[in-house]
Amino acid sequence: MNFPPNPSLNALGYDARDRVVIFHADDLGMCQATISAYQDLHEAGLLSSAAVMMPCAWAPAAAQAIGALPTADVGVHWTLTSEWGAYRWGPLTCAPALTDGQGYFHAGVDEARQADPATVRTELAAQLDRALAWGLDLTHVDAHMGTAAHPRYLPDLLTLALTHGLPPLFPRQSAADWQAAGLTGEDARQAGQAAYQLEERGVPLVDHLRMLPLDVGGDHTALTRQMLRELPPGITHFILHPAQDTPELRAICGDWPARVANYQAFLSPALRRDVHNLGLQVIGYRPLRDLLRQRLATGEVKS
Repeated sequence: MNFPPNPSLNALGYDARDRVVIFHADDLGMCQATISAYQDLHEAGLLSSAAVMMPCAWAPAAAQAIGALPTADVGVHWTLTSEWGAYRWGPLTCAPALTDGQGYFHAGVDEARQADPATVRTELAAQLDRALAWGLDLTHVDAHMGTAAHPRYLPDLLTLALTHGLPPLFPRQSAADWQAAGLTGEDARQAGQAAYQLEERGVPLVDHLRMLPLDVGGDHTALTRQMLRELPPGITHFILHPAQDTPELRAICGDWPARVANYQAFLSPALRRDVHNLGLQVIGYRPLRDLLRQRLATGEVKS
């Protein structure tokens, strides 16, 4: 299945040849180092969106920081896993099916996906409800480690998102693309079909996913520049995991050098100039959310 040029480009005032990028910070609120990094990058101006991990201990501080930034573009990073050995978090619903022997979310995606859809739906709804109760002006939803973005959970995930007028992160990918991303035969086919059906219904989608690596530190500025040069036309959700270098961060995760490198790269004035010189158009999720809500209000989004 081949997708035509993204109709959302034209709806947002862009041409099919334009390269539009959402620079997105994952894992906001995982720990304090992610919050201070987000504040710095929001001020620097290149970062255009982020998503909060609601079950984490630093989520309230993240919400407080977001509330102080009127132009913040932030969604919920739906969380079903807890991947670090000594720093853990668990479900808001305290559902045993979502937890390991210690009472926390499972560390791995495969284990987390053993939970039944009804249990997952209840947990995702609780995370979304908490963000709204805290007063966050949400722009989208996405899935931590991709766990919730699985054909088994997709119907409930989409119902929750669309009920609240929030675009889900779900790229316009074919079955072959999903297979290359790690889904197996029937799951990959269903995911590709779901993308096609969502677009047929009028739900705005991104075209591509890109992510700065988490397995190497150093200077990520040149690497980011090269990745941006190679971006195809369409809307790209470009993932980074920025965090400041703190003792807390080093104690939590072994990939801390990469997270710090992500952060430092997006502080770079040279990278901001590169984005401009490459002719990239930077947006957040708010234009996609507004487009979705307009279509919902006029009945253009089909049930």
